[in-house]
Amino acid sequence: MKGRPLIDPDTSMDDIMRQWPQTIAVLIRHGMLCIGCPIATFHTVAEACDEHGVDEETFVRELAAAIGA
Repeated sequence: MKGRPLIDPDTSMDDIMRQWPQTIAVLIRHGMLCIGCPIATFHTVAEACDEHGVDEETFVRELAAAIGA
């Protein structure tokens, strides 16, 4: 479905980084410390955005752009 991101906000940050390593640049740009964090396997995109004060909608859109969605 067009316009719908491939990134589900309930996906763990670890899964996002493993499946699409190019998304790591987005995390770094937002100052998110998920890379190498043991909590990344449990933290969802939504939780990480909340924890780091990042707008979830914008972040998901940037992740989708990074993976070419």
